[in-house]
Amino acid sequence: MNAQMVLTTGQDALLLLLMVSAPVLLAVLAVGLVVSIFQAVTQINEATLAFVPKLVAAVAVLAIAGPWMLTMLVDYLRRIIESLPSVVA
Repeated sequence: MNAQMVLTTGQDALLLLLMVSAPVLLAVLAVGLVVSIFQAVTQINEATLAFVPKLVAAVAVLAIAGPWMLTMLVDYLRRIIESLPSVVA
């Protein structure tokens, strides 16, 4: 195993991490922004008002995009396991 293979594997892992986490993070970010604007306009400072919608959005995105995320992770793991004989030999 040379340095190029290690760097490529690490780069692929980081890209996969970004792709898998992006839908949840973007949804929670958008909901948080909307809730923050709502709180600023109405001057309601309730912690649960910020937390509960974010939690609901995260669960909804995981329910919708979860199969795609799992498929991406399984494909990456399969590629890594299939490349083990070439790394060892």
